[in-house]
Amino acid sequence: MSQTVPTFQEEIEPGRFLTMPEDGSGVVVLDPWLEPFKPALQARSRTKTLNEYFVSIHRRYKRFQSWVAKINESGKGYENFTKGYEYFGFNVQPDNSIIYREWAPNATSASLIGEFNNWQHDAHPMKKDDFGVFHLSLPPTADGKPAIPHNSKVKISMKIPQSNDRIDRLPAWITRVTQDLNVSPIYDAVFWNPPQKYVFKNSRPKKPTGIKVYEAHVGISSQEPRVGTYKEFTSNILPRIAHLGYNTIQLMAVMEHAYYASFGYQVTSYFAPSSRYGTPEDLKELIDTAHGYGITVLLDVVHSHACKNVLDGLNEFDGTDHCYFHEGARGRHELWDSRLFNYGAFEPLRFLMSNLRYWMDVYQFDGFRFDGVTSMLYKHHGLSYGFSGGYHEYFNEGVDDEAVTYLMLANDFLNKQYPDVTTIAEDVSGMPALCRPVREGGIGFDYRLAMAVPDTWIKMLKEQNDDEWEMGNIVYVLTNRRHLEKNIAYAESHDQALVGDKTLAFWLMDKEMYTNMSDLSPLTSIIDRGMSLHKMIRFITHALGGEGYLNFEGNEFGHPEWLDFPRAGNNASFHYARRQWNVVDDKLLRYKYLNEWDRAMQVAESHYHWLSSPQAFVSRKHEGDKLIAFERAGIIFIFNFHATQSFSDYCIGTHNPGEYRVILDSDDKKFLGHGRIQHNTSYFTNPGHYDGCDHHLKVYIPSRTVIALRSKDRLEWTQDDMEVPYQYGSN
Repeated sequence: MSQTVPTFQEEIEPGRFLTMPEDGSGVVVLDPWLEPFKPALQARSRTKTLNEYFVSIHRRYKRFQSWVAKINESGKGYENFTKGYEYFGFNVQPDNSIIYREWAPNATSASLIGEFNNWQHDAHPMKKDDFGVFHLSLPPTADGKPAIPHNSKVKISMKIPQSNDRIDRLPAWITRVTQDLNVSPIYDAVFWNPPQKYVFKNSRPKKPTGIKVYEAHVGISSQEPRVGTYKEFTSNILPRIAHLGYNTIQLMAVMEHAYYASFGYQVTSYFAPSSRYGTPEDLKELIDTAHGYGITVLLDVVHSHACKNVLDGLNEFDGTDHCYFHEGARGRHELWDSRLFNYGAFEPLRFLMSNLRYWMDVYQFDGFRFDGVTSMLYKHHGLSYGFSGGYHEYFNEGVDDEAVTYLMLANDFLNKQYPDVTTIAEDVSGMPALCRPVREGGIGFDYRLAMAVPDTWIKMLKEQNDDEWEMGNIVYVLTNRRHLEKNIAYAESHDQALVGDKTLAFWLMDKEMYTNMSDLSPLTSIIDRGMSLHKMIRFITHALGGEGYLNFEGNEFGHPEWLDFPRAGNNASFHYARRQWNVVDDKLLRYKYLNEWDRAMQVAESHYHWLSSPQAFVSRKHEGDKLIAFERAGIIFIFNFHATQSFSDYCIGTHNPGEYRVILDSDDKKFLGHGRIQHNTSYFTNPGHYDGCDHHLKVYIPSRTVIALRSKDRLEWTQDDMEVPYQYGSN
């Protein structure tokens, strides 16, 4: 006899509920095209044993449920399983004794060595339990202090059976590592137990509904040619971000990495914040201060792969190549030259999920941007694989089901433990249900990065003249996203600015940025075009491209040139590994106009909430006129990309009748426009079908200009309400 599948009610949009089955196939209700793949999503009605089930290719929700059951049984539930950092590594007890544990199943013996015992291998031997965990308890000293002094160096020394050799490693769960380049390029593990621990003063802000992300890297945030610090970021950069109106910061390269030029994507110590920027307490102060501004902070977390370093990384930790990673070829990413985690093994899973909780609890991060999700989702890592959008690409033997399960577990835990958490996936493949809740059969992320958008803008600027730009293609790229799965759109991130490429501003204005960016010099046609298109590209991406927006630091004011870290190929130069805040702070330079336009976009969104509104209705995309018009959140957005043609009494369709006023105008002189729009003008609608709408209005829309209109009786803010810009800077 067939059984009725239990169901639940899910609110998919405000006020709109759907009934979904509790078998992991709820996403099929949202997307009927997934119906043929329903068996790959749902739980089976007949229970199989865990081992039987894990040889299956599909049934992702059942696999997720099986792992939850295993965590509940063997790991004592999420609450215990995700607190591995309170069990492993160094933990100081209330009486100042120290307990140290390390998982190293291949090692036959182990001892703790360090400055505290003069690196003697036989001074503090460790005991091994039946699960491959070595442990040691150090009583306090005679005067009641911890046996290991704060900030002193330590290592674990192990013997391996293959050769009976001794290997020394940095503890896998170490929370502080430092580097003295005058002595060695290898990192040292440090016992971190400061007498004065940082005390958080501010509570976490609420989860933003219209997320506006400021992507930042502490090290490059100084305008001086050196590595910036956490304290400098707190003092100098946080006020800038708050002034601009961003509600979220995404911090890159925080997890310790040996090679600075890797941009933080070759992690060596997963529980240690990078010491090159300062102390752990400095990072806590940064996050706490951001919370005081009402800004949430996300960690750019790298669980997609690990640095292959042995002496200061996880690779070959216990003498084997498969302690935390898959062994053999499956455990290596050939293009990235790095190691790949074994997501299907108990201890690596505990390590990674505890790592997420550690950053949330100890440092008070508000969520994560998961790096390299496409690489995780597929055994081929997306390399040389052109995703066409066919659903068969997402449900076949090329999918790494163990990694999919890990991401489901991570998101399930995070959302249950932290209701206001935000998770973002860096995925280019378009995996269905990536950004739907786990209980529906989704993978559980809040947002996917719209990675095709910046690539399209760069390609257009590289390969086409303005008159070759296709309005239909721009709209297609900006709106081509899965229904009810949120995207974060961006015109450029750090990827587009890396050496070998250039920032959008530099693509637009190139060498003239060195000579014609002063208000004292004539406004050349190249600078005029570049400034105009920079504002338009960023705004149409912001308003049309997704349910969130992202900017990489410095690009808000048109940062010139490119980004390049010190390395052998550039004689270890820091010239391009910094942000040139001096150009935006100099009131004689034109960068300030782009900075204030960016601020106007963020402030306007905070009043009108288009990012958290349903996707826009595009009423016009006219190739000849180079014009795009759409409505979202009760705002009419009109973009005229034409290089020379301005239009008078241009007819624009709208669903909402009324009297409209300008709220944003890129042609305003405060943004280095030409001042061709009168802001006190009213635009009245008339009945009559036009462009799929029941009403229309007529506007004057100058060339290379965007205007945004809002009904007069619903005005909350206009750009004329902005206070005098620039509370900082030089003359």
